[in-house]
Amino acid sequence: MELEHPKTPSTPLARLTHWILILGALYSLYLVLHPFTPLAKAEIPILDIVQLQRSTHVLFLLLGGYLISIYLPRKRTLGAWIYFAFTLPPLYNFLFPNVPGVNLPWEAKAAGLLYWAVAVLPALLPVLKRPADLLAAFLALFPTLYQLRFFEELVYRAVLPEPWDMAMSFGLIMLVLGLVYRLLGPVMPVLVLFFFSYNLYADLFPGAFRGSRQGIDLLLGKTFNETEAGIYGLITGVSAKYLVYFTLLSGMIGALGLGKVVANLALALVGRNPATPGRVTGLAGIFMGMFSGSGAADTQFVSTLTKPLFEKAGYDRLIASGIAATAGTIAIITPPVLGSIAFIMVEILQIPYLKVMIMAIGPALLYLTAILSFNEFYARKAGLPPVGAELGMSRRRYILRYSTIFLPILLIVVLLYLGYEVRTAASLALLGFIALAYVDPTLRPKGVAPIFQGLADGFRTLLPIGTAVTAANLIFAMMVISGLTSKFSQLLQQVWGESLLLATLITAIFSLILGMGVPPTATYVITSALTAPAIIGLAKQNGIPESAAILATHMFLFYYATLADVTPPVALSAYAASSVFGTNPLVTGVYAARVALAKYFIGFFFLVSYSGTALLIIPVLENSPPEIAWPLILERFLSVAIGIVYLSASGVGYTFRPLRRWEAWVLGILAFLLFVPYWPLNLAAFLLGLPFFSKALTGARRKA
Repeated sequence: MELEHPKTPSTPLARLTHWILILGALYSLYLVLHPFTPLAKAEIPILDIVQLQRSTHVLFLLLGGYLISIYLPRKRTLGAWIYFAFTLPPLYNFLFPNVPGVNLPWEAKAAGLLYWAVAVLPALLPVLKRPADLLAAFLALFPTLYQLRFFEELVYRAVLPEPWDMAMSFGLIMLVLGLVYRLLGPVMPVLVLFFFSYNLYADLFPGAFRGSRQGIDLLLGKTFNETEAGIYGLITGVSAKYLVYFTLLSGMIGALGLGKVVANLALALVGRNPATPGRVTGLAGIFMGMFSGSGAADTQFVSTLTKPLFEKAGYDRLIASGIAATAGTIAIITPPVLGSIAFIMVEILQIPYLKVMIMAIGPALLYLTAILSFNEFYARKAGLPPVGAELGMSRRRYILRYSTIFLPILLIVVLLYLGYEVRTAASLALLGFIALAYVDPTLRPKGVAPIFQGLADGFRTLLPIGTAVTAANLIFAMMVISGLTSKFSQLLQQVWGESLLLATLITAIFSLILGMGVPPTATYVITSALTAPAIIGLAKQNGIPESAAILATHMFLFYYATLADVTPPVALSAYAASSVFGTNPLVTGVYAARVALAKYFIGFFFLVSYSGTALLIIPVLENSPPEIAWPLILERFLSVAIGIVYLSASGVGYTFRPLRRWEAWVLGILAFLLFVPYWPLNLAAFLLGLPFFSKALTGARRKA
């Protein structure tokens, strides 16, 4: 969800919140500079030890999150009762540990109970929310201070924790889940608690999922004390190492007023046309995706920008909101600032971020093609009038005047190519945007206040994303401890046998359903842990080289986790669009799914064969010589792009003339044949589809 500014920014509490957000941002930025400063020789733990850097990062998330939460409304719902119920098994096991040799003193139990109360009880008793949030922000200090004080000892007692280790671990888990509940709702905390409880009672599960019980001491000890498998593990490190820098980048662009320039550049590029609103929406989604990486935030921006154009052109409001929601989601797969999933891929697969960026180019361009082609056919079918916008100067002059705004983005790509760290590149790009804003007299902000506002806004944007990533790390840790990943993979292999197509279909559906309740990051973490090993094995059996199978599988899971953001009934981007256009969120989600329908099918063909992986570019370049790889890449992109055009025309029921129902169905079938990575079939489908565009071809001959 998008976090708004506090309603009363003049109050002492609001000012405290504002400066804590700024301190969180400055701490992250300083970590980039730290190795080059004199303090690097002082060996300060929170600056030099990765585990403590992550711990401090999570502390700022909790401090800022709970203080912001004070201003957020909360009602008691059915989800609140479910969340409360799922906290009871861990609480019971903490208060009454059935583990030999583990006997917690009453002080440790009281501390754990206090953390549970402030995190959980406001869900059922909203009247407690404000004091509980304040107390939670204060209590968040102690797990970090405890780890800072006993860090070296904690590393050696992960399996056999001390009583206060367990109390601090339990308290931290409750605080993280309590904040995720406040910012994102109950589904993700319930998932974490389910996996936690599974470890406690694995022997009660049936069949293949039956396992051995794990003691509460082991779970809490490994969660708090493990270097990479605990709450401060690899996935949480993604938030501290990558995400914060790109949310700061996005926040700074907004605070400096550069977003309007980006929007106007999109307007200048498309000109005056009946399809202008949809074209601007697609391009603005791509442009803002270069800076943002947040689907809901990008949707909010492009919806606000293009709503007047849609209304002026006479678009159906649901079609307009569906286009905006679909275009906004493209931010998550638009290089160079991809969503959080991309950075988790980097850490899990240990590959350069630049490689993920290149693999995302194809899906992003095809996704955009689907949006634009649907929009073109709809605008023609509806007979809409041409519309445009006033820029105060000619379109060409505006483009030449302000295209320099993309230089910092180009800087990111160049620095990554030269081997610099991602956070270094993002931090320098942030400085580049500040320099551009203050050097240009038409953009120059007043004073330095916008810089501090940009830092606060950027860290505020991180809060729901960062806490979700931290919770996802808990899910990952619990699955690793239980061995659930291997059990699930074995079960899936029994279900889908040796059918790679069936495996991808089931996994895509599972990902979309899961994504209806949890953010894309958590969807990817869960699906990659549970399904990736089995899919990779099947892909290799179907002749795909191992490296290509690994990359294509994870990009497939990345892509479908992204689509969950725009898939009803719970589609964050659809909710963002509906809030601007004044439409029903659920119906908007349905229309967002209809718009660019091809987006749901593109991902399947990353995996069905080796030639299908050409849509990701890197897998075939790494496994075939250039003279084979490049023709294959071009042939695949051309076939799929034509297929997208065919499917969009089929969905709208219009090419350059109205289509009869049977024509629309036939054209849709031909579109699917174009998606299949087999060029003779693609060529036949292309030729068979041309007659449906016969009026356009006849008109072109007459003009010639």
